[in-house]
Amino acid sequence: MNDRPELFRGNRILLGCIYWAFVLYVFVPLILMVLMGFKDSRFIGFPIRSWTLDWYVGVFANTEVLSTFGYSIAIAVLSTLISVFVGTWIAVLLESRKFTGRPVIFGLTVLPALVPGIISAIAFRIYARWLGIEPGMGAIIWSHAVHNVPFVVLVVMARLSTLPKSQMEAARDLGADPLVAFVRITLPYLVPAILGASIFCLLLSFDDFVRSFFLGGYEPTLPVLIFAMLRSGMSPEINAIATVALIMTAGIGIWAERFTRRMKKDT
Repeated sequence: MNDRPELFRGNRILLGCIYWAFVLYVFVPLILMVLMGFKDSRFIGFPIRSWTLDWYVGVFANTEVLSTFGYSIAIAVLSTLISVFVGTWIAVLLESRKFTGRPVIFGLTVLPALVPGIISAIAFRIYARWLGIEPGMGAIIWSHAVHNVPFVVLVVMARLSTLPKSQMEAARDLGADPLVAFVRITLPYLVPAILGASIFCLLLSFDDFVRSFFLGGYEPTLPVLIFAMLRSGMSPEINAIATVALIMTAGIGIWAERFTRRMKKDT
């Protein structure tokens, strides 16, 4: 009996070591990447003998990089709006009704998230050519939206499963039709899930390289631009661009996480 506290304490220490080892494994490369953006040299490597902000200043002075940022953000926002609208509609359909073929529809819905990225990109490229869709912004938005719909469906369905049925029944008893009940009860209840799914899709789309590379036109997205710059070798300029993108996406993620928590407490 006396061995159990010691065993429990040993397990906690082991789990703590594993946790902090994982934290170091994840964050040390990111910290090194950020530090390299301050190096006063075009070559990546330690030690850093002198520091400069020129590479970060150059990011905001480079019109090509800024336009690429804007282009990538526009694609991410538009594809997210489409995927959230379609995904929420499918989730409500699958969760609110039991019908023949429901498992098949659910399986087909989540399939785009299970297909490897390179295979998905090749398939989208062939399908776009068959449909007559030219490579460019529209093709990228279409492919990103299709890929992101499954994540919206899964998140919204998980939230819908916790919706008290008594609220919907009370609304119908008071004379509300299905549309009014959905707008006044279901939709407000789904806002935290929709927001969380939106941020997730936004970050997925902004970071997507494979589909953007295969379906992009002459104007590259940010991941494609970084890839093109890497072909001539690593430089602190690439680190600075990646750091700005990292800070921006991390800020959006942290804000969304806190806002979602606040919304869940209110509901």
